[in-house]
Amino acid sequence: MAGASGRPDQDARQGVGEARRVVVKVGSSSLTTAAGGLDADRVDALVDVLATARGGGAREIVLVSSGAIAAGLAPLGLRKRPKDLARQQAAASVGQGLLVARYTASFARYGVRVGQVLLTSTDTSRRAHYRNAYRTLDQLLAMGALPVVNENDTVATDEIRFGDNDRLAALVAHLVRADLLVLLSDVDGLYDGDPAKPHTSRIAEVTGPDDIAHVQIGSAGKAGVGTGGMVTKVEAARIAAAAGIPVVLTSATHAADALAGRDTGTYFHRTGRRSADRLLWLAHASTPQGALTLDDGAVRAVVERRTSLLPAGIAAVEGEFGAGDPVELRDSTGRAVARGLVNFDAKELPQLLGRSTRDLAKELGPAYEREVVHRDDLVLLHG
Repeated sequence: MAGASGRPDQDARQGVGEARRVVVKVGSSSLTTAAGGLDADRVDALVDVLATARGGGAREIVLVSSGAIAAGLAPLGLRKRPKDLARQQAAASVGQGLLVARYTASFARYGVRVGQVLLTSTDTSRRAHYRNAYRTLDQLLAMGALPVVNENDTVATDEIRFGDNDRLAALVAHLVRADLLVLLSDVDGLYDGDPAKPHTSRIAEVTGPDDIAHVQIGSAGKAGVGTGGMVTKVEAARIAAAAGIPVVLTSATHAADALAGRDTGTYFHRTGRRSADRLLWLAHASTPQGALTLDDGAVRAVVERRTSLLPAGIAAVEGEFGAGDPVELRDSTGRAVARGLVNFDAKELPQLLGRSTRDLAKELGPAYEREVVHRDDLVLLHG
């Protein structure tokens, strides 16, 4: 196992260079000036690297790009990123068009078409939306286009503070079944201390969480135009690696080296197995609209036997939610043990608690014989 001073596994890096479907995420600070507004030279430099890395289409690239809010600052006369949601959304509305127009013009120099895909993360935990998002992205790639993905910041609420698209990039990598995730920022990797101070070293590779348990990870970006920092990038790398996708974290200036599999940045080995389902989104991208408190028997059934949640095992209901919304499942101490998509409205549930589905069906009709949360719409929360 290599730590801060170890050489990265060259076989692993070779695999990076051979990855066929790659998700690349770039942060606001790599595309814009501190005052706001797109830096055309920076955008072109990134596009030069990505267009070359595509190899005429032999390699598929999905670009998750921040920068919409930052790009909208200067045109709206804003000196810095606003703190209130309404002005953030206004800046995103103006900036998203400018961002995609800039990418479209830049990629056109290589004859590459760009397709814009705006995702709302909570929607993508739902089965139909998840399938639609996958089909759209897969079809764009099949037709030789390069998808540019961003969150739909103009209508998002909690999602607008989602982590500067780092976590979104990890989930998109899972969604499109990518072979590699490359996270680009203004720092050339993860360090064992403040990279601005002497006697700190770049961590060449991470084989698991224990490798960096001792590292104090900073949370602020240099340029002041994004919301993410190293914390969100490491968390995104952890999510992707656990889903079976290796990650390279480096600076935008080293993007070509990263995509070629050369020794740059920090390489995160995959720590889990690849999965094709949408439950990763449910665990990491959804915002619970309420909570169900389970009795001890129901907790054991859901957690240990991986069964569906039935009305008989629910002790209490909290929050306002509709059928299909994500909710937290808690034990009697209030600890969240799982998250799932509920099949009933919050107003319907109180009359069902503690009762068998057979009795409910007799009294209320066959529609009440179904599970409150089906096991296919349920993900366990660890830790």
